[in-house]
Amino acid sequence: MENISAITALIAVSIFLISFFIYWRIMRYYSRKELGEKMYKQWNARLYFWQGAVFTSTGVTFLIIFILKWTNVLTF
Repeated sequence: MENISAITALIAVSIFLISFFIYWRIMRYYSRKELGEKMYKQWNARLYFWQGAVFTSTGVTFLIIFILKWTNVLTF
C-alpha cells in the first residue's frame, strides 16, 4: 500500500515538473517582450513570472491528477 502512494507522488511531481517546464518554454520570450528588457531585469517582474509559473503548474497538475483519478487510471 505504501508503494502505491510513492508511485502516485512520483507521478504528481513529474507532472508538475513537466507542466512547469512547458510553461517556462512558452512564456519566457513573451514576458520579456511584453515587459521590455529594462523592466524584465528587475526582480519583482521576474518574481511575478515565476509565481505565475508555479500557480499555473499546480493547477495543471491538479487537473491532470483529477482526470486520471476520475478515469480510474490512478487509485489512491
